[in-house]
Parts: sequence; structure tokens; C-alpha cells
Amino acid sequence: MAKEKSLFFCRECGNEFPKWMGQCPVCKAWDSFEEAPAISGPARKAVSGSVKTSGMRTNVPVKLSAVKREENERVKTDIGEFDRVLGGGIVKGSLVLVGGDPGIGKSTLLLEACAKLARKKLNLLYISGEESLGQIGMRAERLGCAEDDVLFLSETSLDVIEETITKDKPDIVVIDSIQTVYREDISSSPGSVSQVRETTGSLMRLAKSLSVTIFIVGHVTKEGTVAGPRMLEHMVDTVLYFEGDTSSPYRILRAVKNRFGSTNEVGVFEMQGDGLREVTNPSEHMLEGRPVGEPGSVISASIEGTRPILAEIQALVSKTSFALPRRTCLGIDVNRLNLLLAVIEKRMGVPLTSYDAYVNVAGGMRINEPALDLAVVVALLSGATDKAPGDKTVIFGEVGLTGEVRGVGRSGQRVMEAQNMGYDTVIMPQVNVKDIGEHTIKIIGVRHIRELKQLPIWQKLKHD
Repeated sequence: MAKEKSLFFCRECGNEFPKWMGQCPVCKAWDSFEEAPAISGPARKAVSGSVKTSGMRTNVPVKLSAVKREENERVKTDIGEFDRVLGGGIVKGSLVLVGGDPGIGKSTLLLEACAKLARKKLNLLYISGEESLGQIGMRAERLGCAEDDVLFLSETSLDVIEETITKDKPDIVVIDSIQTVYREDISSSPGSVSQVRETTGSLMRLAKSLSVTIFIVGHVTKEGTVAGPRMLEHMVDTVLYFEGDTSSPYRILRAVKNRFGSTNEVGVFEMQGDGLREVTNPSEHMLEGRPVGEPGSVISASIEGTRPILAEIQALVSKTSFALPRRTCLGIDVNRLNLLLAVIEKRMGVPLTSYDAYVNVAGGMRINEPALDLAVVVALLSGATDKAPGDKTVIFGEVGLTGEVRGVGRSGQRVMEAQNMGYDTVIMPQVNVKDIGEHTIKIIGVRHIRELKQLPIWQKLKHD
């Protein structure tokens, strides 16, 4: 018998190769190749499509000036945080990927959105490959989403799904999840790279040809080994990631790709017994239960998308009992923490090489912007000296390798959020002070982290 041909896919970028390699030549990821059977001729033809019909070309190049401009028609879900992340609402004919860890709340959010859209007399189709109709009904009743106008289907065959969508012509379709859908003409199992890639390509063409908005759910394991969301990011129109710790009630919906709106927008939700609830004031919820007068606790102002959010930075510095000190952080990059520890020791003369350092962003948020650097520096100094900084002080600014405090964007919005939340002092980069408009809050500008020694806050941070 002839040996069955196979291809190798990169889990990170989705490119295919005829043989296995240790490093992907496209995205440079190591040990990311996964073997899958080669797609047969009819399946490959269905994926790529044909550009000729009876010897005539169906697609011809046109000038940009001749292209008809169409305004993106948006439909609001009446879930404000969801609409914010989508860029103002759902765009007709778009393909949206909602990714996240299992059990984080993806299905709950989409089921609640379907219930609200059904009240606007839209045709909704919810397709589940993981739950039976009875299980979906029980969950919808518990969440208060049992709307008669939402059609439910428990199916995993792509052929049946395509036939149903083509026949019923719904306005919005939810497929939960893409890892359970399979094409019968592909020999690999559901959830494999081949199946996920080809089923998503078919759904994308279906959404564009019928002007149907399709939401697909993609699971991500803790190891990140499931072939799906990382590869699908390049195929879909919008990528939303649901983040959060399952032990914490707060969830963050983040847009990392959006062809019809801004990226890096976030929506904040709180998971309750009867579903998700919007958090319209994230700063208030993130600072809820914050300890008062404790060393190592500092408030910083971050910009997530278009909104400012106050977050608590916690630092614990203790004498190490190991040959090498531990550096652990949650919510920020560990390399950034190591960089700031080196700057503190070199530019301020505070020895921290023999101390363990632990930094946490309270509330389960992950913040990547460098505007938190100055707050992390103060939190580390506070934890090292066991002296608490001011409870009504907000600190933000980027710290460079020479110890300089560099300016950050949207400083006025950060100061205004601090003022609205009842804080009376802001320590920020001196270069941004001129950008602040009218305010009643005390502004302290710094150019270098050494200037912290001249500030009243340093009197509480200095060594005994």
C-alpha cells in the first residue's frame, strides 16, 4: 500500500511545510510543528476555490477609485462593554474569534448577547458541538437567556452547518466551539490543525458570501498547544480574548485584532451566579478591598484602549534564603521587573541582589505598558524598607536604564481619573506636567528616580 502523505503545520503561524523542522522559518518558533494528513484533492479545491468558470475569469483587478465604498452597518448588542471592544457593535458579514481558557465565560457572554439581539427581532442561530440541546436549555434558563427567537442546533458536521446556514439565512451565527467542527473529506480528527484551518476557511467564505456575522469560539489550554486561536488570528476579521483567573470574579475581554475598529480595547465583566455583569467603573472594582497603610502597595494609572484604569501594584521584598534570589511577578513582564531592580540598585544605590522580589497587579489584570514602571519602583522600595507610601497618591511614568523618568501618553486622562476617584497627589514625569489642564489635584513632576529622595514620600521610604 502506498504510504499516506502528510504535511506539517506550525501551531503558531499556521504555515504548512512538507517536512518536520525544529524551528519554523516563518515565525521562528521552536518545536511548534504538528503533523497532519495531507488534504485530498476535492477538499483542497473546496478551500482554494476556482478562479475560472467555463474558461472565463470571474475575478478581475479593478482600480481603487472604482471600488464601491460601503459603510459598515453595526448592530449593538446592548452589552456596553462588549460593544466597546467590538468597536461600536457587530459588523454585518464579519467573522469574529472569541478565544480564552476553558470555563472562563466565552459561551456565557455569547449566549447573553444572543438573547439581547433576539429581542431586536434578529434571526439568531446558536450551534453547539459540546453540549446537547437539553444542556443548552438548562444553562440558558439559569442565565435568564431563554428566548424563543433564538434557534439552537447541536451539530459538529460542517456540511450540515453550512446547509443549515444557507437554508435559514440567520443574521448572526455562534459556533461553540471550532475545535469540535469537522469536515468529512478530511481524514484527521476534529480539533487538529487541518480541520480547524479548513473549517474556518469555509466559514469565512460563507460569512462573506451571505453577509452573515459568525462568532466562533476557540479554546486555549494552559500549555497553549491546541492548534486553533493562534493560527486563526490571521484568518478572521476580529480577535477577542477573554482573560482572567477562574478563582477571581473579574473577567477582561480584550481586542487584539479588529479590522473594523480600534485594537487593545478592553471590557471588564464580573462573573456572578446568574451570568456576567458589566463593570462600568473598573477602577473602583479593581481597588476594592485595597489594604490601607500597608508597605509595598502603590496605585498606578494605566490606559487600556480608550479608558484610564487605576490599578494596585503590590510588591513584597524579603531576604533570600537561596543562592540566587527569586523574581516572580503576576500581571507584568518578569523581564521588566529584572530591569527595574537593576536600575534601582545602580542608580539609587539600594542593594537588592540578596532579596527576593515578588510583584503583583491586584485584580487579575495584565498590563504591558511601561507607564507602570515608576509605580513598580516605588512599590519595590516600599517593600524593601517596610514603609508605606501615601494612601492618596497615584504614581505613573516610564523608567529608562539611566534612571530617567520618561513621558507617557494620555497623562491628562490618568490625572483626571485619579482626581475622580478621590486621590489628592499624582507623581508623574516632569515632561508631562505641561500637558495637564485644569485640576484640583497636587502634581509632583520628576525627571529621575533619584528625585524621589527629595519628595515627601521618600521620607517614608528611606532606610532606618
